[in-house]
Amino acid sequence: MTAQKLVAEGLGTALLLIGVVGSGIMAQSLTDDIALALLANAIATGCTLYFIITILGPVSGAHFNPIVTLAFALKGEHPWRLVAGYIPVQIISGIAGVWLCHIMFDLSFIQTSSTARTGANQWVSEIFATFGLLLVIFGGLRSRPDTVPTLVAIYITGAYWFTSSTSFANPAVTVARAFTDTFAGINPAHVAAFIVAQFIGLAIALPMIRLLFSHNEDDQT
Repeated sequence: MTAQKLVAEGLGTALLLIGVVGSGIMAQSLTDDIALALLANAIATGCTLYFIITILGPVSGAHFNPIVTLAFALKGEHPWRLVAGYIPVQIISGIAGVWLCHIMFDLSFIQTSSTARTGANQWVSEIFATFGLLLVIFGGLRSRPDTVPTLVAIYITGAYWFTSSTSFANPAVTVARAFTDTFAGINPAHVAAFIVAQFIGLAIALPMIRLLFSHNEDDQT
């Protein structure tokens, strides 16, 4: 059963990066209009999130993100023994997804990004994007669990546009995108700050989630 969960997390994270990076490569090859390329990238990412969460959620919980895994574990809703397996699988599979994109688009297999993504504005964006993602996930689970795939897909599609960082909100995605010098890349030197910001987003989100969405006896009054 554990192996099944790990395979689902690995497959889902790889597919997520294929959606993010592959659509970025395709968009960049078809247009010089950055806004149009970003729109295509955002839509493809949202579509990918919808189907991977829908089909793999019942198997592993469809985390595909170390921050999400840690959030569930810290809330006592995910076994800590699985955290040590989920996070490495998410990171390794994300990189594998990027490399598969390079093969599919006939690019150099091994790359590192030269795209600068740094500055206080982008770090604050990552804090907010991560906070919002967790709010959407746990709020959706509290109100309408069946809508979580749609909610996450819509949130990330929108967050591509309303955050200056384009809403990575995921350490595995951040690390993996350092391995591609394409539209979706991030300079490896800027990865650590993004991940720190994402953890700050987690730290801010957890008390808010407990305040807003914890079940208690007063819910019925």
